[in-house]
Amino acid sequence: MFTYTPIDPIAIELGPLAVRWYGLMYVIGILGGWWLGRVLARRKYTPLNEQQVDDLVTWVALGVILGGRFGSVLFYNFGDFLDHPLMLFEIWKGGMSFHGGMLGVSFSIWLFGRRNGVHFWDMNDFIAPVIAVGLGAGRIGNFINGELWGKPTDVPWGFIVDGVGRHASQLYEAFFEGLCLFVIVWVYALKPRPRMAVTGLFLAVYGLSRFGVEFVRLPDAHIGYMAWGWLTRGQVLSAPMVIGGILIIILAYRKPVFVKDL
Repeated sequence: MFTYTPIDPIAIELGPLAVRWYGLMYVIGILGGWWLGRVLARRKYTPLNEQQVDDLVTWVALGVILGGRFGSVLFYNFGDFLDHPLMLFEIWKGGMSFHGGMLGVSFSIWLFGRRNGVHFWDMNDFIAPVIAVGLGAGRIGNFINGELWGKPTDVPWGFIVDGVGRHASQLYEAFFEGLCLFVIVWVYALKPRPRMAVTGLFLAVYGLSRFGVEFVRLPDAHIGYMAWGWLTRGQVLSAPMVIGGILIIILAYRKPVFVKDL
């Protein structure tokens, strides 16, 4: 087993300015998504050009941060929020929800699409292949923060945390929800696909990955298991993504519509 040595959450400190690893991971995810978005914009069949991708970055960043934080409070820490409302703004302490971030991004790209005359599903299909970069970076941030550890284990690739061997569920998620999800959706999206198909694949693969990792990830202490001694809040939120993703793919291929060559 590996021994986890606590990492200083501050990556760079310049006088009163402290740049934390967690925030830096979000910057890496957003910049990585921006660069990959420009790559996608150079394809023959694409709903956005490179200039529009540059404009979209700000909208997506706001959707990720606001939606992720609101989702974390709404889905996982609503009771704490009622006792301490200002925690909503304490992003540097961690506590971001993917499901909330996804809703925030969906709303922001819907607004962006309306302003630029791009169909909502075309916006989703365009951005879906690059989201995994931010997901993977965020989970690395969780590992650096020493949070979201998994269940006790004796597997050789586990980490000893405070004297207890545990699954590094953050790294599992970085691998499955970051690297694997990116490769699968990116490769699939390189060829023209029916409208909604790329989004459906992203939802299904992410949902399956998250649902599976939750079996070795400890639930939030103040929530615990929701049923049967194993069902977590994360699984409850991810299961509809799997079902919805599969249904979206079926609908996409039933009456296929393709983005016209711009």
